Amino acid sequence: MLKDKTPQQYELEMVAIDQLVPKDHLVRLIDLAIDFEFIRDEVAHLYCKNNGRPAVDPVRMFKILFLGYLFGIQSERRLIKEIQVNVAYRWFLGMGLTEDVIHHSTLSQNRIKRFKDSNIYQSIFDNIVRQAMKQKLIGGYSLFADSTHLKANANKKRYDIEDLKVSPSVYVEQLNEAVLQDREDEGKKPLKCKEETPCTKPTKVSRTDPDSGFMVRDEKPKGFFYLDHRIVDGKHGIIVDTHATAGNVHDSQPIISRLDRALDTFEINPIAVGLDAGYFTAAVCHNLEERQLVGVLGYRRPNKKKGYFAKREYQYQADTDTYLCPQGETLIYKATSRTGYRHYYCDPSKCGRCPVRNQCTASKNQTKVITRHVWQSSVENANAIRLSDWGKKLYRRRAETVERSFADAKQHHRHRYCRYRGLPKVTAQCLLAAACQNMKKMALMAAH
Repeated sequence: MLKDKTPQQYELEMVAIDQLVPKDHLVRLIDLAIDFEFIRDEVAHLYCKNNGRPAVDPVRMFKILFLGYLFGIQSERRLIKEIQVNVAYRWFLGMGLTEDVIHHSTLSQNRIKRFKDSNIYQSIFDNIVRQAMKQKLIGGYSLFADSTHLKANANKKRYDIEDLKVSPSVYVEQLNEAVLQDREDEGKKPLKCKEETPCTKPTKVSRTDPDSGFMVRDEKPKGFFYLDHRIVDGKHGIIVDTHATAGNVHDSQPIISRLDRALDTFEINPIAVGLDAGYFTAAVCHNLEERQLVGVLGYRRPNKKKGYFAKREYQYQADTDTYLCPQGETLIYKATSRTGYRHYYCDPSKCGRCPVRNQCTASKNQTKVITRHVWQSSVENANAIRLSDWGKKLYRRRAETVERSFADAKQHHRHRYCRYRGLPKVTAQCLLAAACQNMKKMALMAAH
C-alpha cells in the first residue's frame, strides 16, 4: 500500500565520522599504507615560525591536492566543494562533519607563491618511492621507460614563428670525444674546431604557453603538448622517476640522465632497461652498455630507397674492418665524420663497370659509400638481445608496466590534459600524479 509522504523530521543523532566511511574505501587504505608526516618537515623552511597568522596545516593542504589527483578532480573550486559534502574526504583530512573547509584560493595562492620554485613536489614523490622500497614493492631487477603526451592549455592555431637556437644533443660532447679517439686510432688528424655560429630554426611558439612544444609525430595528434617521461619498476609497476619536457623534445634526450638520477637517488642496481623503438639510437645503446645495463629496445625499421640494395646486404668484415658489397667488392675505411660515422668507400673504377650499379648508388662520381657509427657495436648487441627469447619476454613486460601506468593516469586521474601553463607547473602536475598513482598501488597491494 502506498503511503502518503511523511513530513521531513530533523532528529539529533550521535555519530562518529569513522562509522560513515566504508572499511574498504581507497582513502582508508591509503591512510594505512602511507605516512604523510614527512611533509611537515619538508616545508618547514617555507613558513615563518614566529610571525603572521596561523597557517593551514601543510599536511592537510597537500592531502587536499592528493584527493584531486587520486579522484581526477582538476578544478580546485570543485575539489573544495566535493570535500564539503564527501564524508570520506573529510575523514581522510582529519576534519569534523561541521568543520569549515579552506577557501579554494588558499590552495592556489600557496601553490603560486609559497611553493613556487621549491623542491617540495620532487621531495614528496621521492619519499613515496622510498616508502614503497621499505614495503618491498620495488624489485630493481628491470626498469621500463616511455613517454606520453599531455595536451597543453594552448590553442594550436595561435602561435608565432620564431627563429630559436637549436639545442645540441645531450650526447654531443661524448660523441666528439669518441670521434677524436677514433680518428687518432686510425692515424687521422683531429677535425678542426668549427666557429661557434648559433644554428637557428623557425619554430612554432604558442602565444599562451610558450614553454609547450608543437608536436608532430606519426599517429599522434598535432598541436602544443608536453611530454611526461616515466621510468617504472618491473616488479609491481611503481613509478621511480617522472620528468616533464616540451612536446617537441625527442625521447632519447632525457632518458640517460633520468636513469642516472633514479639509480643514484634510490640506490637500485637493475640488470635490464626496456625501451620502445623511439629510444633506439646509437647514443642510448652505448650509454646503457657503459652503465652495464642490458638494453631491450623495440625494433626501428630502417629507411630504404625503393629499387636499391638494403644496407644489411653489405656485409661488415670485422677482422679487416671493411665491407663487402653484394657483388663481392671491398669497401675500405677512409675517414670518420664529425657526426660520428665512419665512411667506407669502394673503388670507383670497379663501380663504374658494375652491372648492378643502378641498384647500389646514384653517385655522379660512381662511388658507393657505406657509413658505420662509432658506437655501431652497441647497436648490434642491442639487436641481438632484442631477438633473443629472454629479450622478447622482457620487452612484452613493458606493455604491462609503463604503458599501463600511463593508461591508468589518463583514464582515472585526468592526466590527458595539463592543468596549468608553464613547464614548472606541468612538472609539479606530473610529480603529484605519479606520486598519487604510487600511493594507490601501495594501498591496494597492502590490502591484498
